[in-house]
Amino acid sequence: MSIGADMMPPHRYRTVFISDTHLGFRGARADFLLDFLRSTEAQTLYLVGDIVDVWEMERRGLFWPREHSQVLREIVGKAENGTRVVYVPGNHDEKFREFAGSMIHNVEIERQSIHRTADGRRFLVMHGDEFDAAVKCSRLLSALGNHGYDFLLRTNRIVNAVRREFGFPYWSLAAFLKHRVGNAVSYIQRFEEAVAREAEKRGVDGIVAGHIHHAEIRRIGDVLYCNDGDWVESCTALVEDARGTLEIVHWSDAAQEVRISATAA
Repeated sequence: MSIGADMMPPHRYRTVFISDTHLGFRGARADFLLDFLRSTEAQTLYLVGDIVDVWEMERRGLFWPREHSQVLREIVGKAENGTRVVYVPGNHDEKFREFAGSMIHNVEIERQSIHRTADGRRFLVMHGDEFDAAVKCSRLLSALGNHGYDFLLRTNRIVNAVRREFGFPYWSLAAFLKHRVGNAVSYIQRFEEAVAREAEKRGVDGIVAGHIHHAEIRRIGDVLYCNDGDWVESCTALVEDARGTLEIVHWSDAAQEVRISATAA
């Protein structure tokens, strides 16, 4: 279903950051992502890791429906038509880290990157799995990362099929539970603080990460912490406008983008 691309002019941004699309995973919302990509234009597109879920395909075998190929074609098409595309691989697609410093189909592959906003701020861009050793994961999150998480995503599809019948928009069960379970909330907070400390150590103004499937913009000390979320649970992206303002957008079957967090700092 095309949600917005044929209904309205494209949303134009200076920069778009997306991560954790997990193409090749049965829970990936490639339908929403494809519509988002077709409905937006940007000078620079950052792919902040876990774009292709190599881990999942090695574990369960190849799963690659047409929409997953269409997403990659859309990204490459943007790169070949003037959009600067920077790919920072994550842990699920870490095999691509060996190509850091090279360019494939006009897509720059970098281990980490520095982004300068329109208002001159410097942001470190990295996936975030680098902090797994420093931030211990709770038993709940470990379960969610395996069979329990798969079950939640399957249940989520059933729940949303029922919601659509009654005219309600997309809603993530996994995200809902993650935000309300104490151990999960504590893990997210520890991750955010560890990432912010790294940014402060590097002397940058802020950091953009992914990895934990939790979109957020908040100031931690002197650092602006930004997480662009994911395209499995919440279907979110981080965007920068022409003035350098950063916002998180949510894209689902609501036929429009919904801003869920913003900062003008």
